[in-house]
This record gives sequence, C-alpha cells and structure tokens, in this order.
Amino acid sequence: MAIEAVIWDFGGVFTSSPFEAFARHEAAIGAPKDHIRRVNATNPDTNAWALFERNEIDTAGFDALFLEESTALGFPIRGADVLPLISGVVRPRMVEALKLCKAQFKVGCITNNMVSHHSPGADGVQKPRGAMGEIMPLFDHVIESSKAGVRKPDPRIYQMMYEALSVAPEACVYLDDLGVNCKPAAQLGMKAIKVVDVDQTLAELSAATGLSFPVAEVAR
Repeated sequence: MAIEAVIWDFGGVFTSSPFEAFARHEAAIGAPKDHIRRVNATNPDTNAWALFERNEIDTAGFDALFLEESTALGFPIRGADVLPLISGVVRPRMVEALKLCKAQFKVGCITNNMVSHHSPGADGVQKPRGAMGEIMPLFDHVIESSKAGVRKPDPRIYQMMYEALSVAPEACVYLDDLGVNCKPAAQLGMKAIKVVDVDQTLAELSAATGLSFPVAEVAR
C-alpha cells in the first residue's frame, strides 16, 4: 500500500534525546549509570512517569513519587530534578524532513508528554522560540498523552492517530526513538523506524517514502 501519512514522536526525534541529559545528571550527582531510565522502566504502566504522562498526578505528586521509586531502587532522585532534563536541542534536519513530508503526505505527532512547562526545547537558547511552538503547528494532527489520557505503547493511541488522519495503518510510516514504542505501530501494520541518529533516520525515511532529504545541516 502506498504511503499516505508520516507519524512522528517528538522528544528524541525532533530534539536531542533526554537520555543524554539523564546520563550527565547521574554522573554529576554520583548516581548509578542509567538509574533514571531504570526507574522509568520499572512498573512502566503505573509508575510516576506513566501517571504524570497520563495527567493522573500533578507536578508535586510526580516529584514525591519519583523520589520514592528512585530511593527504592537504590539512589534517591527527586522528580523535580528530572523534569528540567527533558528539554532538548532542536535537530534542524529533522524539522526540514517534516516540512518535506508535509508537502506530500499527511503528518501527525504522537507524544508522551507532561502537563508542565518543561517541554522539549523550552529552556536555554531554545526558549525564545520553543521547539513545541515552532514545530507543532506543522502537523495535521497532534495527540498528547497528557490530554488524551493514554500513552505509548498502548495501541489505542496509534489507532486514534490513523483514524484522525483517515488513513489505514498500512499506509503510515511511524518514527520513534524508543523500540518499545515502535513495536505496537509495526504490529498494527505501520512501517516503523527507530530513530538512532539523524543520518540513519533520514535514510530509512527516504527508502519508505521515496523522498530525498538534506544531507547537511540546514540553516536555522
């Protein structure tokens, strides 16, 4: 079936991965390597991260529960200290690829996010523009877990997207930096691309769509 839609994750796709910031923070405070990721992966449907991304707890609740969970796993880290680490730096070539895809296909975004001012690209040099404010208007449809009350990898959130775009799942390409989120998309019939780096991603997206993408950084 011909491709009709390209569906994107946000953080770790259009911005640098928060895992890089997690690692720097762990090194700075003497926490075990990948401790934050371990906390997030433990009880992934009911932990602080999941509850916050479904908007079932507030910022204060996330702060306290993440501290409880991280302490139980061997090293205390407050949730309030983790939230600023979510921000990332925009990847211009990915934004350009989105614009090229939009000219040919329907485009959507499925993002697991939090009701918080700590959105990707909101801090530091990104703050005047804000990645969310710059990129989100380009999509034909956006599903945010904190508003939908459902989060990846629940298959329902992918179904919500292809139904909103009025396309069959087999006519969709899906991009995400987490394999666990790519798996249900593939099981539904989408062409799933795991984002490892920009060059690899654009090569696979080109093969899936037939489009050509820039091979060098574009001016911002």
